[in-house]
Amino acid sequence: MEQSIADQVFDVVAKHGDIDRTQLTSESTLKDLGLDSLEAIETLFDVEEHFNISFPNQDPNLDDGSLGGLISSVEAALALKAGTASTAAATAG
Repeated sequence: MEQSIADQVFDVVAKHGDIDRTQLTSESTLKDLGLDSLEAIETLFDVEEHFNISFPNQDPNLDDGSLGGLISSVEAALALKAGTASTAAATAG
């Protein structure tokens, strides 16, 4: 069975921050988890790489720093990527 986006995000954050996976919730913030600003940026890069996406420079869902906001940003970026792929396929066909 395929992992949910939330579970995948939690796994990436837990691995990067060497954090117990059971401590992570949607309300957790990277700061609360002990990640400094550089580690938080590196974690975002890891999430982008894992999902093969890019976050906009100023994503409003990332402003609160919660994992729930990060999950929403990943879902939006994946939807945008899927929409772009569908448009490209329709144009090519």
